[in-house]
Amino acid sequence: MIQIMTQRKQTVAHKKVTKESEAMSVMSGRDTAVSNPPKRRDRKQTAKLLTWVTHLGAWVPLAVLIAEYFTNNLGIDPVREILFHTGTTALVLLVLSLAVTPVNIVFGWKQVIPLRRPLGLYAFMYVCLHLLTFLGLDYGFDLSFIVDGIVEQPFVLVGTAAFLLLVPLAITSTKGWQKRLGKQWKTLHKLSYLIIVLALIHFIWLVKNVYIEPGIYAGIVGLLFLARWNPVKQKLLRWQRQIRTRLKNS
Repeated sequence: MIQIMTQRKQTVAHKKVTKESEAMSVMSGRDTAVSNPPKRRDRKQTAKLLTWVTHLGAWVPLAVLIAEYFTNNLGIDPVREILFHTGTTALVLLVLSLAVTPVNIVFGWKQVIPLRRPLGLYAFMYVCLHLLTFLGLDYGFDLSFIVDGIVEQPFVLVGTAAFLLLVPLAITSTKGWQKRLGKQWKTLHKLSYLIIVLALIHFIWLVKNVYIEPGIYAGIVGLLFLARWNPVKQKLLRWQRQIRTRLKNS
């Protein structure tokens, strides 16, 4: 009888120890899951950080321009300086928006894809400031003077064409318009390629004999277009997969 009671106590004690060990293993598993966040969470955090950097970075040129205006550091021709600053900033942002897809192709950084829209909209904002400076500060909103300027100066005509093409892209950049237009949305937004070419022509004709800076922009845009060309794109994707496989195996 005493032996039976002793065996029962040992069995109960063994069950308690087993349950406690299982509970400890479950808790340790939770701790591991908490201490090692999934990659998706890291990607979301990176995407949020890149978005904030994009927003802040896009406002920096305007802040610098305003500071230079109030400190009288725009030189002897402030209007020309404002036109140059707003125009080059718009061009840089357009190039960056064009670079989103090639960066994803080459490096596989999907976190940069959501940046295309804000970069494009900020580019549109600077184009609007560029145009308002031209119409208001340079031409005093004189319609006949503006028409003569557009007709007589080819770079103004090309710049105006780029602006008019950019307007529908800015308006239809929302998800609502994307759903409404369906497949036509992508076709419409392919106008961005033509817009950036027109912007480069506008810049080259504006600076006339100084082709170094426009040449740099044109070279970068050419490489970005090349990365989108399907034969090159497929090679870049294969190269990306090979690099990732080697990194995983090492």
